[in-house]
Amino acid sequence: MEFLNLLVNIFSEYGYIAVFLVLILCGFGLPVPEDISLVSGGVIAGLGKADPHFMFLVGMAGVLIGDASVFLIGRVYGVRALQIPMISRIVTPERFAKVQEKISKYGNWVTFMARFMPGLRMPIYLTAGTTDRISFYRFATLDFFAAIISVPVWVYLGYFGAHNFDILMSWVHQGQLTVLTLIGTILLILIAAYFIRKNRSKID
Repeated sequence: MEFLNLLVNIFSEYGYIAVFLVLILCGFGLPVPEDISLVSGGVIAGLGKADPHFMFLVGMAGVLIGDASVFLIGRVYGVRALQIPMISRIVTPERFAKVQEKISKYGNWVTFMARFMPGLRMPIYLTAGTTDRISFYRFATLDFFAAIISVPVWVYLGYFGAHNFDILMSWVHQGQLTVLTLIGTILLILIAAYFIRKNRSKID
């Protein structure tokens, strides 16, 4: 609650640019919850200090640019990125090796699901950038589809709950469950579609 109040005060003072910059820094591992940052942007829109739909666009831009920047650092510097002080504190060689193994096995799925795993998001995106398995175009596409699920949830929750933080925080917790349920449903549909297609190909 205190953290939410702090971000709302900052965003109220500096507007869209503050939301945008904080979200980019979240992509680099800033210890600020991305969902609370987006909710706070929605709150100032609910208080009449911003437009909720433009705030959604700002949120999408900040999230996607932050993620893409981390990926491109991995693509440009490769393993040498682990020597960058800000990154080395978050991505240890051991964590890098574990994430690299997961990406080599599951590739697209890991990249897509990373958006919903705050502690692993930055290491996964950086590691994805160091591999040849995922192109930047594919990464950007996967990240966009993941963000279009989560970003509007948080922004509009903040917008509609702007005048009662107690209720808003309960919505945030419920929203986290809702997003995970939605992701689970999508995964089940995709898995079902995969097996249906596989069975049809065997029949043909």
